[in-house]
Amino acid sequence: MSRPFLRYHLAGLPRALVGACARAAPRLVPRALSRAALLLAALLPLAGCGFLPRPTTVPMPTQLEPSACAGPVQTLVVFLPGAGSLPVEFVREGFLREMQERRIAADMLIADAHRGYYNQRSVLERLEADVIAPARSRGYRSIWLVGISLGGLGALLHEENMPGRVQGLVVIAPYLGEQGFIDGVKDGGGLAAWRAPSGASPEGAFEARLWRWLQGYATPATAQARPPLYLGYGTADRFAATNALLGAVLPPGQVFTTAGGHDWNAWRPLWREMLGVIPLPHCR
Repeated sequence: MSRPFLRYHLAGLPRALVGACARAAPRLVPRALSRAALLLAALLPLAGCGFLPRPTTVPMPTQLEPSACAGPVQTLVVFLPGAGSLPVEFVREGFLREMQERRIAADMLIADAHRGYYNQRSVLERLEADVIAPARSRGYRSIWLVGISLGGLGALLHEENMPGRVQGLVVIAPYLGEQGFIDGVKDGGGLAAWRAPSGASPEGAFEARLWRWLQGYATPATAQARPPLYLGYGTADRFAATNALLGAVLPPGQVFTTAGGHDWNAWRPLWREMLGVIPLPHCR
């Protein structure tokens, strides 16, 4: 997909996502995490301004962790962090350990798809060129995207723009647009009944494209032709009402909620519960 098209598609991202407020952090998850490294990660604030913008490198930094199974596997789970998170937090919060302890037959790859790539409108291009395409060339037959918050948006946008490249989507507390636009979806009778407005502003145009695509999950034939979408969020999350609009058109068994807000205290139990349902292979 061409860079001009990607820039057009992401041109309407709300200004809240394209500011200079980002975090300075390592570009790569270390292969072996020492106790000191984990302590440093724990001391870093989870969000906030005052840090220098993080650099966007080509290729996008990634870290591959093997499954607990003996021998090669054919499934890859790709983790996409939120706007205020570091890749190392997936390790620190036990997301990879949960998969290994359950003996899920899938390798795990953490992509450092931080906010800078969204700012530069290059996140979809880099995900495809630096993550998905190399994984296919290495022989993975099934790829799942797991995105938290802004990472959830990235996972959805990738499938919208490059359909059929992954076999499943897991989004936890995904950012899906500004509240003013979301209110229009709610007032329109919910996602299934909503009609996209015409002549929207550039920001509204971005959200209208996204929600028109999400609306396809309300139609059984369209949903069946797409990768399954699993959604989780905390009931006190600032995006809870927005996520509920999406969840209303998904099968009940693919929607998960827990007490808590927009933080790891909610995301950890959600991930544990979702792993018991997501159709990932297990070691023989």
